[in-house]
Amino acid sequence: MITQLNINEFLPQSQGHLTLDVRSEGEYNYGHILHATNLPLFNNEERKIIGTAYKQQGKNEAVLLGLDYVGKKMSGFVRFVQPKVSDNKVFVHCWRGGMRSGSMAWLLNLFGYEVYVLKGGYKAYRQQVLDTIASKFKLIVIGGKTGSGKTDVLQQLKTMGEQVIDLEALANHKGSAFGALGLPPQPSTEHFENMLAHEIKYFDMGRRVWIEDESKTVGRVFLDLNLWNNMRQSPVFVIELPLEVRLQRLVRDYGEQQTEGLELAITNIQRRLGNEQWKNAIDAVRAKDFAGAAKITLHYYDKAYEKGLSMKETKEIFRFTFETGEMEMIAETLINAALLKGL
Repeated sequence: MITQLNINEFLPQSQGHLTLDVRSEGEYNYGHILHATNLPLFNNEERKIIGTAYKQQGKNEAVLLGLDYVGKKMSGFVRFVQPKVSDNKVFVHCWRGGMRSGSMAWLLNLFGYEVYVLKGGYKAYRQQVLDTIASKFKLIVIGGKTGSGKTDVLQQLKTMGEQVIDLEALANHKGSAFGALGLPPQPSTEHFENMLAHEIKYFDMGRRVWIEDESKTVGRVFLDLNLWNNMRQSPVFVIELPLEVRLQRLVRDYGEQQTEGLELAITNIQRRLGNEQWKNAIDAVRAKDFAGAAKITLHYYDKAYEKGLSMKETKEIFRFTFETGEMEMIAETLINAALLKGL
């Protein structure tokens, strides 16, 4: 049996079941449904060759070429699936819900599996992702200069039952020239959006959502314009901590990194620091004076942050001054302030 499901049926019903993304590995790696497993009908090179044949020789020749490729793999596809299915159900999708998913569904159904195919394919999923991110929900933006512990505050809020979006965790980047140090490679913007939408869809839209203040990009990942505009128009709670507390946090976060990586990050902002300050910061890193290097770079980042804050569309900017970086106390203060302001 082969059953066609729309995206609102496919996603919940496929949870906990083998879900096959039969697009090429390149398409899958660029972005995919989070719980899907890649089983390419055609690999990257085969897909390229078939696409060229379609353009130059027409559909029939391209289909015949595709059959030549698939015919050799059919038994391998079934052997891949067999040990992974315990309930006889397999969910399948390709890009548009066309020939690739249809071919795999036919093959698996031939072996007696119940096969469920996503109507509209991954393209339909992507539309749902973009619609989810574009939905208007109540944000409170957590701001603060570099080293204020905004990410740690977010995590503390989450442990206290608040709804949070950690953009930097999803993007594998801390949002500055130093943001990639010690972290895995970043996802594509597309897959970042997929992960973001997966979190948002479980929110209670009647409740507030906390999010860290970010620019339009987090490393190489771009924020969706709808989300960006929502952030610019939402209330901002700015955490203000003494410089020494911020320096201690930065040394804790980056002091373990390789000197070469720190030097490269500082060189990336050389033009903004100026040659003299850049040299002083490099010398400080080489002398293992990480606090000194951080203090130099903060001069640039602090000015940039205040400028960005002044350009917000919202007038609801509230500053909270703390003497220590005690996360639980900061989180409780922000929650109480939100309640008092009816947010």
